Amino acid sequence: MNTPARGRGAQSNPDGRFSRLRYEADGDAVDAALEEASGELPGPLTQFLRDSTQSILAHNDSPDIGFDTSLNPYRGCEHGCVYCYARPTHEFLGFSAGQDFETRIMVKENAPELLRRELEKPRWQPRVVALSGVTDCYQPVERKFQLTRRCLEVFTEFRNPVVVITKNHLVTRDKDLLGDLARHQAAAVYVSGTTLDATLAKRLEPRASPPTRRLAAVRELAEVGVPVGVLVAPIVPGLTDHEGPAILAAAAEAGASYVGWTMLRLPYGVSSLFEEWLERHYPLKKEKVLAHIREMRGGKLNDKEFGSRMRGQGRYAEGIWTLMHMSARRAGIPTDGPELSTRHFRRSGGAQLDLFGS
Repeated sequence: MNTPARGRGAQSNPDGRFSRLRYEADGDAVDAALEEASGELPGPLTQFLRDSTQSILAHNDSPDIGFDTSLNPYRGCEHGCVYCYARPTHEFLGFSAGQDFETRIMVKENAPELLRRELEKPRWQPRVVALSGVTDCYQPVERKFQLTRRCLEVFTEFRNPVVVITKNHLVTRDKDLLGDLARHQAAAVYVSGTTLDATLAKRLEPRASPPTRRLAAVRELAEVGVPVGVLVAPIVPGLTDHEGPAILAAAAEAGASYVGWTMLRLPYGVSSLFEEWLERHYPLKKEKVLAHIREMRGGKLNDKEFGSRMRGQGRYAEGIWTLMHMSARRAGIPTDGPELSTRHFRRSGGAQLDLFGS
């Protein structure tokens, strides 16, 4: 069995589906010494690469998610969540869905400028934009690059509504901008919470904020009037499904005004990475977890069909869904998020015109 890499979710780096070349590193004496001393390999260093994309807004027609337009300042995510459904997107860049996804981060340095260009276009129809729809816009490197904050500055200038989805306390850094947007019914935040168990969270999501910090983020945003809710995602059958009621109760206590949840998805190579992770951390629970997943996925580890991919099917999935609805009612939190408005959208220069009462 391989020795785990410290601070990473994926424990291996399999070839991508579209790879033509294969690289295998030779053993290193320093790594060997560290492994012998600590029982762990040092986590691979993260590399940040320029992404020269010339378009910044992505569009989708999925009936399973509540937005059709999104903005992702980064490709890949250093949070390293082993279950992340976005991992296979890295294979289209020639990388692996494994450790490459969390150590080869593509940075869209011109994201704010590209966003401004889009919103200034006469044909732009103001609509809700999700930050982010794929990888977390508040992953650790955001502290340095501040691309998400600069994009929020653009959204604030135009008063275009935005929904933020994150599992990092760093979102509270931007409560000034989110608060400004919220005053125009143009901002909402979902803080993702998978578990209240700090040890499990560290294994599932190695570089994301721990559960207590995420609840603190909910509390801080609520205190300044930013609509904020908790997204229990993903619910992992046989591992975190029993925590749903407790997470919703904690969310209510922290000041969340709405909640949502989704079931675990394991598209393409994510299923093998997740199996490897279970074998590493929870070998005695592995078969039980996988059996429950297959039970709600028609005998497979993944179901890509619209309508069922986010919630599962069968008695097991329906039981979890019923439990979550009952728990939300008991906690007194609605399952519908706030309705955002485009009524206050303004074109570039609107701030100056407002000075004259226009």
